[in-house]
Amino acid sequence: MSATLATALVATHFVGPWGFGWWFVLIPLFWILVFVLIFAIFGRRWRRAAAENGYGPYGRRSPARQAETTLAERFAKGDIDETEYRARLEVLRANAAG
Repeated sequence: MSATLATALVATHFVGPWGFGWWFVLIPLFWILVFVLIFAIFGRRWRRAAAENGYGPYGRRSPARQAETTLAERFAKGDIDETEYRARLEVLRANAAG
């Protein structure tokens, strides 16, 4: 009788009253880990892409910043020379501050 009682206690301790073992806790932990990894990998990519495209914690890029970017692109292409670039950049920054 004591062997049966000991077996029942051991079975209840390791299997639990519902018939599940301690491994039952690992299933939700596994899925939580999967979701955290997916968010860590793709969330970082989405945030990086959003920052490169002008979206971020402050919303869209300001019109002044977009104008400076366009001006820099024109200068890099050779559409305007350095003096014209600096003059226009000065006007843009003066208008953005005022």
